[in-house]
Amino acid sequence: MVEHSRHHRRRAQGELESLVLSALREADGPATAGWVKERLGEDLAYTTVITILTRLLAKGAVTRERAGRSFAWTPASDHAGLAAHRMRRVLDAESDREAVLASFVTGLGPDDERLLRELLRPPRSDGED
Repeated sequence: MVEHSRHHRRRAQGELESLVLSALREADGPATAGWVKERLGEDLAYTTVITILTRLLAKGAVTRERAGRSFAWTPASDHAGLAAHRMRRVLDAESDREAVLASFVTGLGPDDERLLRELLRPPRSDGED
């Protein structure tokens, strides 16, 4: 007899972090690790959820506040904010920022390049047209 519960695919750390963040975004407010574990409905250990939340805290992706004897967790920003944070972390890890940014920009499609130019354009003064 084969025990199926031991043959689950092992998830990558990033995948678990995404699942936990998604669960937190669905919460009506700050959520406990127990709530996250229950929400995921997975066979994750409570300690695994705590580990993932702690890693996310260290990355600035979540915040926490005391809730009795434990903590309640909240996402620090939306999907776009978290993606931007990851992009900054990758850029910060490189020694030649200019080369990385140049390579990134030259790889953009026309629509993304136009959007980036618009975002980098200085804001207009109230009297300008």
